[in-house]
Amino acid sequence: MIPHVVWVAAGGALGAAARYGVNVWSGRLLGTEFPWHTLLVNVLGCFLMGLLTAAMALRLHLPQEMRLFLTTGILGGFTTFSAFSLDFAMLFERKSHLAAGAYAAASMLLPVAAMFLGLHLARSLLQ
Repeated sequence: MIPHVVWVAAGGALGAAARYGVNVWSGRLLGTEFPWHTLLVNVLGCFLMGLLTAAMALRLHLPQEMRLFLTTGILGGFTTFSAFSLDFAMLFERKSHLAAGAYAAASMLLPVAAMFLGLHLARSLLQ
């Protein structure tokens, strides 16, 4: 039996390659002045995560390996925003509105703050 991590890794490789394809395609079609590529993969990835998650819950009775391959693997490699969006949606649907709001705020603010901290630290140490 193939370990779950292999299924995730294989899907991740496909998702990352698809993301690269969208980056190249959108850059050629829409230009690179605005991050269209990131917006496109996030919107498409979230749509597909919602579609797949609901389909798997309602009709597609797939084995755990296939679920991991499709969601954590392909969509996780395509966009991690889809995982965030699914987590938020699950909290919200469970009526944990305060937790969902806190999670959304923290997920948007903390990574951006960490980005600036990393930029500042690297510039301080390397200049």
